[in-house]
Formats: sequence, C-alpha cells, structure tokens
Amino acid sequence: MLETPHDRAGGWVGRAIERVEDAALLTGGGRYLDDLGTKPGTLHMAILRAPHAHADIVSIDTAAAKALPGVAAVLTGADVAQLTTSLVVGVKAPVDCWPMAVDRVRFVGEPVALVVAQDRYVAEDALDLIEVTYEMRPAVVDPLAAMDEGAPLLHDGFPRNIASDRSFRYGDPETAFAEAPHRIAVSVRYPRNSCTPIETYGLVAEYDPHEDAYDVLANFQGPFSIHAVISRALKVPGNRLRLRTPRDSGGSFGVKQGIFPYIVLGAVAARVSGRPVKWIEDRLEHLMASVSATNRATTLTAAVTADGRITALDWDQVEDCGAHLRAPEPATLYRMHGNLTGAYDIRNLTVRNRVVVTNKCPTGLNRGFGGPQVYLALERLMQRIAVELGLDPLEVIRRNLVPANAFPYRTASGALLDSGDYQKTLKAGLQAGDLAELLARRDTARAEGRIYGIGYAAVVEPSVSNMGYIATVLTPAERQKAGPKNGAQATATIAIDPVGSVTVHVASVPQGQGHRTVLSQVVADVLGLKPSDIRVNAEMDTAKDAWSIASGNYASRFAAAVAGAAKLAADRIAERLARVAAAQLNVPAEDVMFSGGKIAARSNPANAVPFSRVAALSHWSPAQLPDGVAPTIRETVFWTPPELTAADAGDHINSSLCHGFIFDFCGIEIDRDTGAIRIDRYVTAHDCGTILHPGMVDGQIRGGFAHALGAALLEEYAYGDDGSFLTGTFADYLVPTAMEVPEPVIVHTQTPSPFTPLGAKGVGEGNCMSTPACLANAVADALGITDVRLPLAPSAVAARLHGAEPPAPAGARAAPAPAPSGKGERLLRGAGKAHVAAAPEAVWAMLLDPDTLAAIIPGAHDVRKVSDTKFTADVTLGIGPVKGRYKAQVALSDLDPPRAVTLSGKVDGNLGFGGGSGRVTLTPAGTGGTELSYTYEAFVGGKVASVGGRLLDGAAKVIIGQFFAALARKADGGAAPEGGLVSRLLARLSTLLGRDAR
Repeated sequence: MLETPHDRAGGWVGRAIERVEDAALLTGGGRYLDDLGTKPGTLHMAILRAPHAHADIVSIDTAAAKALPGVAAVLTGADVAQLTTSLVVGVKAPVDCWPMAVDRVRFVGEPVALVVAQDRYVAEDALDLIEVTYEMRPAVVDPLAAMDEGAPLLHDGFPRNIASDRSFRYGDPETAFAEAPHRIAVSVRYPRNSCTPIETYGLVAEYDPHEDAYDVLANFQGPFSIHAVISRALKVPGNRLRLRTPRDSGGSFGVKQGIFPYIVLGAVAARVSGRPVKWIEDRLEHLMASVSATNRATTLTAAVTADGRITALDWDQVEDCGAHLRAPEPATLYRMHGNLTGAYDIRNLTVRNRVVVTNKCPTGLNRGFGGPQVYLALERLMQRIAVELGLDPLEVIRRNLVPANAFPYRTASGALLDSGDYQKTLKAGLQAGDLAELLARRDTARAEGRIYGIGYAAVVEPSVSNMGYIATVLTPAERQKAGPKNGAQATATIAIDPVGSVTVHVASVPQGQGHRTVLSQVVADVLGLKPSDIRVNAEMDTAKDAWSIASGNYASRFAAAVAGAAKLAADRIAERLARVAAAQLNVPAEDVMFSGGKIAARSNPANAVPFSRVAALSHWSPAQLPDGVAPTIRETVFWTPPELTAADAGDHINSSLCHGFIFDFCGIEIDRDTGAIRIDRYVTAHDCGTILHPGMVDGQIRGGFAHALGAALLEEYAYGDDGSFLTGTFADYLVPTAMEVPEPVIVHTQTPSPFTPLGAKGVGEGNCMSTPACLANAVADALGITDVRLPLAPSAVAARLHGAEPPAPAGARAAPAPAPSGKGERLLRGAGKAHVAAAPEAVWAMLLDPDTLAAIIPGAHDVRKVSDTKFTADVTLGIGPVKGRYKAQVALSDLDPPRAVTLSGKVDGNLGFGGGSGRVTLTPAGTGGTELSYTYEAFVGGKVASVGGRLLDGAAKVIIGQFFAALARKADGGAAPEGGLVSRLLARLSTLLGRDAR
C-alpha cells in the first residue's frame, strides 16, 4: 500500500511511497532511445547477418548495394578491421574477437556487412543486394562434444575449443571423500535462455574528425569497465569516447551489456559516412544475436554422512560461452565462485571449470548471472541426497545450513557471508506458506491418483560483485603479472543550487528499478526534506559525470552500493551545513538537526532556519561561511568496501559483498494426459537486509519469479545440430505472460548487512536462482525421477510420463524420409492432389518451360534456363516477419515423361537457406484431363529457420500450394469464370493442404 508524504517521524526509507517514475511511464511519457530526436542528416544502419553457423566467407560483392540511391556507405568485416582492433577476449589466448565477421562466420546471426543509408528502409533494401559466397564448415553446438578430439574447431587459439581449464582445491576434500559413507552425485544441464526486454538494443553514434573523438548515445547498462573495451577497439583513448545513456530504458536484466560490439560498429559507420548514425535492433535480431545466458553442463558430487551432512563437494563445470569469448565472459562462470557452497556449511571443495566455445551466439550478463546454473545443480543434489538416504529433503537442508551464530561466515572458496539467520527465514517461510497443509494436499492428491510433488530450494543471493572475481580465471602467476583487481566502487554526487534545491546524480543506469524514488527517500531522510524536494538525475554521461569502471546497474548493486554512496554523500553535505547553521543558531554543531525542511537546534526546535537559506549560502555569500568550512555546493563520494579484496595465492575470492538468503518451497500438480504443470502454491522467503522500499522489493521479487518461471517451464534458445537457430520468434521462444504467472506468497525477514551504509543487500535476481531448482525438485518428487531437464514444457514432461509417441497405426500414410543429415533442422513435409483439365502431355511441357516456371514460381523475378532440366531464378519470399531475396536453383530429375518427375531446388539468401524436393505424378483422368498429385519434403536454415515452427510449416504449405495452383491455372488456359474449375481447384488445394500435409 502506497503512503502519502508525511512529517519526518520514522523517516522515509522503508516506506512504500509512490514511485516518482510511474507518472510518465504509465501515461506514455517515457523517453526511450528511439523516442529521442536526432540531428538533421542522421543516417540509419542495418546489418547483414550470417545465415550459417559455421562457414568461410569466400567473397562479398557490395557493388549493387553501394549503387542503390540513398546508400551512404557499405562496410564489410575487412573494412571494420582496418579501423578497429579486436575486442578484448576474456582469457589470455591468441584469439581475435571482431564485432563483425572477418573471413569466417561462427554463429547464425553474426554480422557480415552493414549498410548506412538515408533511412532504414533503403538500408534494408541494400542488404538484399549484397552477394555473399560461403564455403560451409561443420558446426558444433554441444559443449561436451565440442571438446572431443576431431570436433570442428572454432578458433586456432582454443585447442579442442577449450578457452580455459582451471582446477581449484579448498580444504581437504580427498580425506572427506575417503571417510564419507556415501558418495552421491547429480549431472545437470542448464539450458540457454534470455530475458527479452521490451526495448531492444539501440544507439546513435557520431564521430568528430577534428578531435578524433566519438559521441555515442546507447541504452547500455554497464558495467562501465566495457567503456575501456570500446575505446580500445576504436583506437582512441577513453577521454575521446563519450558514452551517454537515455533517461529511460525499457528493461535490460543484464542483456544490454551486450550492445557494446554494436556501439563499435555504429561508431565506425559514423566515421566512414561522416554523419551521425542511428541503429535500432529488431526483435528477430535480438533473439538470434544479442546475448543469452550461458548453458552449462555440471556434474556435482558430494561426500555425505549417514545423517545427510555434506562434508565435501566436487564441482565439474563445463561452460558454453558461444562462438566468441567477449568481455566480461567467462564472468558468468566465476561470479559465484566464492559461494559455490551456497547457504551450506561445507568446508572442503574441489572445482574444475572449463570454458568452451561453440557455434552459438556469444553469451553475456543475464538476470541471475551464474546463480541459476549453480543452484540447479546444488539444490538438485540436496534433493537426491534426501531420496537416496531416505531422509526428509527439508531436514537435509536444515542440517547443512550455515549456523546463525557463524556470521560473518567465510566459505571454503573465500566468500564472506555478511549476515543472516537462515533458520529464522526458513521457519518464517514454512509458517506463512503453511507447509503442513501443502503436505496434506499432496497426500490427498496421490491417494486420488493425481500426480503431485513438493520441491524446496535454499540459496544465497550474492550482490555487489567484486571487480576482481573475474581474475580468478587466471592463475596466481598470471594475476600477479596483470596486477591486482578488486573492489566495487560506487559513485554518487549531491549538488545544491542557488535557491537551495537538492539534486542527486548516481553513476548507475536504471531500467525500471525505481532509482529516482529510492534515492529521493535516502537523501530526504538525511537532509530533513520530503522526497518531492529531491530531484534525481538517472542519465549517464561519461564526459561530464563522475564514474568508475564499476559503474552501471548490474549484480543487484543499487540498494547496497549506489544508494549507500548517496547516503554517504548526503551525510557529508549535512555535516557541512550543520556547521554553517550552528554559527547562525549559536549552538554547537552536534546540537543541529534536520527536520521538516528546516535546520534547527535539537535542544530548542523553535530556534531554526530554513534549509534552503542555509544551503544557498555558499552560492550567494561564501564570505559568511564559518572558518574552516568550504563552500557546500557539490559533494561526490566514491565508495568501495574494504571487504572486497583481490584473489589470493590460494585462489580464495570474496566474489560479492552482500549475500541475501532465499528459501523457497512449492507444490505442483502435473496433468497426467498433457504433462502440463500447475503451480498449486509457491512460497518464497527473503532476507535482503534492510528493505528500503517494500513495494519495489516485492515488485522485484515478482519480476524475478516471472523470469524464473519462464526459464523453468517454457524458455530455451534451441539450436539444430548444424547450428541453425530454431527459436527466433515468440511463436517458439515462449515467455510467460500474466496469465501463466501465479501470485507467490512472499515472506520477509531482515538481517542488515554490516558492510553497507544502509544495511541493504541486493534483491530481484534471487528467484532466477532458486525457482528453477525448486520447481525441478517438485517435478522430481512428483514423478519419482532422477534426471530432470529444463525447461519443463508439457511435451517434455508428457514424454517422461508416457514415453515416446507410438508409431502410426497400420494403413496410415508413411511420412517421407527426413532431409539428409546436416542440411537443416526445420523439416517440412506435405502432400496434395488435384484435377487439371489439360492432358498430361500439356502439363509436362509446362514444367520444362522457363516462361511457365517464371509465371508460377511464387515471388519469381526472373527464371533462366541453364539446360533442358536445370533453371535458376531470383525470388522474393516472405515468411511471417522474415522477408528477403533469394537465389534459387531448380532441377528436374527422374523424368518419366509424361507421367512423373522429381522437382528439386535450393535457395540461398542473406536471411537463410533452404532446399527440398517433391515428386510430381501426372495420371490421365478417366473423364479427360490429369490427376496431379505431389509429395514434398524441405528443409530451411539460417534466420528463416528461426521463424516459429507452426508459422513456417504453414507458410511452406501456402508457397508450395501457390506453385501447384498456378500450374493448374496455366494448364487450364488461365483464369476461369468465378465458380469454375480454378476456383474449385483452389478450394480443393486449400482443403488438401490443410488435411494432407504432414
């Protein structure tokens, strides 16, 4: 419930006041990047992307694109490489990482060329005119297979596709495993998914040739350590790259960190064209080629006592970072390194971390950022221990939790868990969520023959990442040579104008979290003002604002670090103003208080002066300031906690400053027929330290829960064996809507962090870590299975219930053989027949006539005869949101004139490739004319393969149906009167295509 402004009693922090941001956002007044005006003459950029997952670029012909009116520039990877240097690679290796493919493409969607034109329409048209010749290479998409001897190699500098292989040992794991009566293991695979914000990537880049400097406006979220990566790539010092962000951002959840290669491309395009350049990513591009979470294969083994206590863990993690290891990767693998033991008191640990590259989109930050991958394995292990030892899963969790009196608690691998009472939070969750009643519901359901399960998860939610954790991927010797890296510097500036008004600026980039509201509460409490008296600027400008490499909005650092820095800056301002006011009030500075818009004597509140008068004095009359008091106009604080030190020689790292705690449990029921999962109740108990704004904390929890629900039940970036991307629209990449997200029971406890100025910890990412594991455990409990794979889509669960689909009944039409292996993963099949008035000989002649083929091939511009049975054609086809020009080759084979022929072909274009064949049979009809029948099978790959399966299959039916309908019209001598043969034929074809397609 929102509260209205009130007097100072009790303070503003901790109250759910109305959000400052909402009035504009909810009435269409948000100012997102694409809403902002651009300079006259601004050009627009479009990007040509690779349709193949792995291929050499033999040649690129851009002449026709450059000649198109309105085109200002066309750049290839070779052009970009001449003006830039390789992007920073996340490990020490002789590997280049360009923002655009040079010589070879390594994932579907990798940029191959770009066009800058007067508008986006012309730029997109020009892309169709670029001719690229590829020589295919075999692809590898499975991270374990990528390490096999003889697997396709992506980079010469990564032998066996392994970018990094490090092993760690903490405590005495060998003795623990030798002495333990039980050794229990799980193997899990966390799938690829992403967070798909409403607003995609966007930027406006400008180059100043006189200063050799770049100015880029982009919806980049940080960390601003990437600023150095961008400036290095552009071959300019950091002070010649101005990076700005808009006031509003339509969500990010981590993925907008990945815009930085496109910032480089936009900046180069602006330099070459001599004009500002704008680029807005479309949804197909975003799904296919922005960034996703890493997929990880983990084997986790525990040494376990008879009563379920874990004495040691052995982690074996294989991280798939996609085609290129872009900074800050492999950060996803190492962000959780300090707390691989989670919420549990486990003193012995071995770890092997391998980072591999595959022919998939490069990975990056994503909500939860390493946590979901870790906790799916760890919490599945806890459930397996309970099952194999015949114990209550909840009791196994209890017995292993870090004791309440152990904080601050140093984990085996180096994390310093700042505060907590995990047992108290667990108890609060159990009571509020009524576990006893849920257990009774499970018993009732099972007695009635229904499938019901209960799952648990207990996780530590890290926040405020140590900038030095990523250095753990290096050996101690390599770290010593590179120099120490550590800290989590946060920056805040408070300024006072000549009328005493207060403005706050922080080096963070909000994407909807409510920074402006919370900062106004924090500063208002210190200065005795109302939040409405405080103006917060949430934009970022590296040329004007105070910032550091740690700046940005990631790793749940706002409440703990950024708001904390604002509190410290406000304290410094207040200390100076107190000394100024003390002189005017004739009291000691220690007796001064800030309240109700005034600065008063605590011993005599009537002795007061307006805050604005004292605050403005430094502007109007600095000579009246007391001796030793500097003008109080602006105060900037750079704060970094001393607890975040660099990794030591033993590879111990406190990878995050704060560690919240989450305990989840849920009850789920599975539909026996469909495999659909219904969440009966979901309870999530959180300790995120001091709660600054209860309404927004609960909102963050609900948002994280929704994202986690998608990851657990619906979402997966799917790739074919040849690297084709198969989930490039929301028809196949299913995200939850409000209809699919139940209301969780949210419970709070608070143990303030001793390491942060406000006692706050991060919140909002935790359910992305806990919920997938909790739901997986519930499904394992319901079905009594060991191996649980995400996402738990109904089809996957139904397969576990019923096994593989039964074979077709006897007498049913057999499906055509699948397309040859390696051609593509989108297999399209169908069949149809119709009656044509012309004789078979006439229809046969038409199939060999290029003029006829030009008239009946859908979208054909030109058909050229190569030989009596081979033809080429230029065609334009649109399938849903994917439309483009293709080069087609058509061939006739297995001729049996005039009775049958096999019609085959393949198409290749910038948006994808495809091919297939169909057998056409012409049978004389008893009443004259011809019975025309056909079967076909086809495959597609590249961008076009990412179109939703149902849409793609339907489009294939329509296109092939159009071909045979046009052939029938030609054979009948053209259009017939309404209600005549052609109309009947089209109706018949429509029925057949819907009924007979397989």
